[in-house]
Amino acid sequence: MILFPAIDLKDGQCVRLKLGEMNDATVFSDNPAAQAKSFEDQGFKYLHIVDLNGAFEGRPVNAGAVDAILAALSIPAQLGGGIRDLQTIETWLAKGIARVILGTVAVRDPHLVRQACREFPGRIAVGIDAKGGKVAVEGWAETSELTAMELAGRFEDAGVAAIIYTDIERDGILKGLNLPATAELAQSTSIPVIASGGLASIEDVKALLRPEYSRLEGAITGRALYDGRLDAKEALGLLAV
Repeated sequence: MILFPAIDLKDGQCVRLKLGEMNDATVFSDNPAAQAKSFEDQGFKYLHIVDLNGAFEGRPVNAGAVDAILAALSIPAQLGGGIRDLQTIETWLAKGIARVILGTVAVRDPHLVRQACREFPGRIAVGIDAKGGKVAVEGWAETSELTAMELAGRFEDAGVAAIIYTDIERDGILKGLNLPATAELAQSTSIPVIASGGLASIEDVKALLRPEYSRLEGAITGRALYDGRLDAKEALGLLAV
């Protein structure tokens, strides 16, 4: 079970949004590379990065900040936000990103996801962000008619390395992970699933260890880690047992 600390980038800073609203952002650090190194020093083994501006604009925007993070890290990092074509995928993987996360393009162009999985085996993840049970795209600004299970089913045999499932209605407001829905998705697919959105305290980490959630690959933590509600040492210690 992997606990991924999140670095969400907006205008070159580490922020957390509430419910995916770009105009409701709390800045936690103006030095993303230092923040990433701090997470590594705390013992985390894998970093989760999102280019928030990129997700809305459909192209990488915070590339400089991501480059600085990669230069500071020795642990692997996964990156999502604004990655919509094969060239951008290849560029990030060549720079040292361990795996890229494809969200909007997974809905708009599933063929590209399959092609990327063939060309870069084990290094392509799919981000499924759900609002009211339906998949959201374009930085969560639009909602599609697809359900999370329907989208996951499209890639069952594609070679996707992981699915990051985010409950938008919990993201950034510390309501707790939506583990039942995430587990239901994990039961419906052979692709490893990572829970995201709302991790609030050590109780969420303890819940991840229950047998009914054993299929999950891990979870992403953001605001709770930044504001001190979640102690990194305690959380990592639990998951190491």
